[in-house]
Amino acid sequence: MTEEQLQLWNEIKGFEIDDAEASFTFTDRLARENGWSIEYAVRTILEYKKFIFLLTLSDHPLTPSDQVDQVWHLHLLYTQSYWVDFCDTTIKRKIHHNPTKGGDNEKSKFNNWYEKTKTFYQEVFKLEAPNDIWPTSEIRFSEVEFQRVNVKRNWIIKKPF
Repeated sequence: MTEEQLQLWNEIKGFEIDDAEASFTFTDRLARENGWSIEYAVRTILEYKKFIFLLTLSDHPLTPSDQVDQVWHLHLLYTQSYWVDFCDTTIKRKIHHNPTKGGDNEKSKFNNWYEKTKTFYQEVFKLEAPNDIWPTSEIRFSEVEFQRVNVKRNWIIKKPF
C-alpha cells in the first residue's frame, strides 16, 4: 500500500459507525436483524470497511459477500452517516450500491466480480478473507432465499440436510 492508501485505510478502519449516544446502536440493530452475535456483527462491520476500501482502490467492479452486503444495506439507511460522514468526509467519494437486474448474465457477472473481490482482498490485505464472512461463490450465490420474518410470531426451524 502507498502512504496515501494506508492513510485512507486507517481513516476507514477508524470510522465510528455506532452513535455513542444511541441506546440501540447500528451494531445492535445489525446483530438483531440478522440473528448474529454482537461479536460477529463487529467482525462483519470490519469486513465491510475492508470491502469499501477495496472499492476505492479497484479499477473494476467488486461484489461483497452477503454478510458484508447486509452491513452496507443497513449503513445506507443511516443516510447522514453513510453519505455525509462516511462518503463525503471520510473517503471523499460517493459509492453507490448497484443490485442485480436478474438473469443468467447478471449471475455470471456477479459471480466473476465476487471471485475478483476475494482475490483482490488477498492481494491488498495479504491474507485470505474469513470463510465465515466471505464464503465460496457456490455458497454465496446459492443461499439467497431470504425473507424478513417476525420471530415473535413465527418459529424458525432449521431444515435437515
